[in-house]
Amino acid sequence: MSSDAADPAEAVAAAALAVPGVNALHAGVLGEVATYLPGRRISGVRLRDDSCEVHIVLDWGSPVVATADDVRIAVEGLV
Repeated sequence: MSSDAADPAEAVAAAALAVPGVNALHAGVLGEVATYLPGRRISGVRLRDDSCEVHIVLDWGSPVVATADDVRIAVEGLV
């Protein structure tokens, strides 16, 4: 990646993946959850003008609601 600031979708993906308990991002059953960038896609992150979706896969035993809240806090300042 260049020294320029990361794309917002990349920043959201990195922030979500840095949350303890998050194992991966999930693109949905048909791969429909993604942000398309020139030459690549960020699976599991869908950015729109008025919303942001982050689909996560948790480590086994991670608390679902608490981990989702932690992801929300981690990305809310980015979008």
